[in-house]
Amino acid sequence: MSDSPAPVQPSVGIGVLHLFGKLDPGDDRSQLERGIKRAVKDAEQMGVQVVTVAVLGHKADMAFMALHTDLWELRDFQRDLQQAGLDIVDSYVSLTELSEYAAGLPEETKQARLYPQLPPEGKPAWCFYPMSKRRNPDQNWYELPFERRQELMYEHGATGRTFAGRVLQLITGSTGIDDYEWGVTLFCEHPDDLKEVVYTMRYDQASARYAEFGPFYVGMVAPVDTLLSQLL
Repeated sequence: MSDSPAPVQPSVGIGVLHLFGKLDPGDDRSQLERGIKRAVKDAEQMGVQVVTVAVLGHKADMAFMALHTDLWELRDFQRDLQQAGLDIVDSYVSLTELSEYAAGLPEETKQARLYPQLPPEGKPAWCFYPMSKRRNPDQNWYELPFERRQELMYEHGATGRTFAGRVLQLITGSTGIDDYEWGVTLFCEHPDDLKEVVYTMRYDQASARYAEFGPFYVGMVAPVDTLLSQLL
């Protein structure tokens, strides 16, 4: 038996792995159920936070959002789900981070962004999407002076704060790690809150002029036992 690999950890924050799985009509449902429950239990025993989601629509049947300081623990969880028989059809890799515009935030807010505790109570409506900033010749975010970018992000943040208490938003960084630059995960009480917060914030210039969005996944957060009883 080989030695365990040395931990691979960010210097600040934790790793975040979104996995999206599909069921096949030919799956052995009882075996799949046992394997997924064991994968989640084993991950949680190693300190991995696992959020389990029933996904709506054709893109996936279920989603797993896993968070841990050691990327090897996230890889072990991915392996265990695959060995259980789940077909992983999409994924996203990112790290929790503090924005370069976050210097004035309270320490409590900074810690919540770097080391979140998920899922939040009473917010079962869930959404994930990746996004980047545009680099078009006449819409290049990275050619703007820092002061202008900061001004636009402060405006964007002020809009987001109007949803405080209704929406928990976790923005994770993925520049150089995945296809987009950020991953956005939303937790809400009601599904129309998901729609309203994204729609409202798209009118801010930081979004309307400079944002590019990837695919959206939406679903309902539920404990793994409930999730599997509904889907299998």
